[in-house]
Amino acid sequence: MSAGGTGVPERRLRSRPGCEVGLTSLDSDATASLAQAPLRILCAMELPKSAGFTLIELVVVMVIAGILITLAVPSYHYVTTANRIAGEINGLLGDMQFARGEAIKEGQPVVVCSSTDGATCANSTSWTSGWIVFSDLNSNGAYDAGEPVLRVQPALTSGDTLQANNNVRAVSFSREGFATNVAAAATLALHDSTSNSSFTRCLAISIVGSLAVQQSGTQACL
Repeated sequence: MSAGGTGVPERRLRSRPGCEVGLTSLDSDATASLAQAPLRILCAMELPKSAGFTLIELVVVMVIAGILITLAVPSYHYVTTANRIAGEINGLLGDMQFARGEAIKEGQPVVVCSSTDGATCANSTSWTSGWIVFSDLNSNGAYDAGEPVLRVQPALTSGDTLQANNNVRAVSFSREGFATNVAAAATLALHDSTSNSSFTRCLAISIVGSLAVQQSGTQACL
C-alpha cells in the first residue's frame, strides 16, 4: 500500500545482497532518502543470469565426444603405424643405397649385414635386431676385426619384424655396384606386430644392385 501515508506505493526491488529489506520510494527523512539513493540504484540493477550446462546438454556433449574418440583412435593407430613402417623400410633402403654408393666410390666391396650388437654380423636371415654397414677390406663378405663400420641401425621397435628370403644374411656390393652374394632376386619383408598386409613393405634387391620398395602382393612381397 502507501508508504508513510503518502499514497505512494511501496516498491520492493529484486533481491540482491544488501537489498533483503524493501526500500520505499519516498522517506519522511530527506537526509536518509538521499543517503539511500545509491543503494536504490544498485538494487535496481538486474543481476546477470548464471551461465552453465543443463544435465541434458552435458550428456549430449559426452555422447558426441565418445563418438569422435571412437572414430579417431583407429585412424590415429593407422597413421602412426604406417609412418613408422615407412620410416623403417626407408631407413633400410637408404643404408643399402649408401653402401652401394660407397662401394663404387671406394672401389672395394661394402657389405650390409644383419646384426644384434651393432658391431658384428649376426649371420641370420632375421634383420629385426638391426644391421650394420662396413667396408669389406679383404673382400670375404664377412666382418673382420679392424674393418671400418660405416653405419649402425638399431633394432626395430613396436614388435615390427624384418625377414629376408633366399637365405640372405648380408648384401655385398661390389665396386661396380652389383649385389654379388644374392640370388637373381632377394626380398627383405617388413611386417608390423599384427602382420596386417596393408602395412607390409618389402625391399627388393636384384643382382645388378637395383633397389625397390614394394607393397604386399607385389612379386615376392608377402
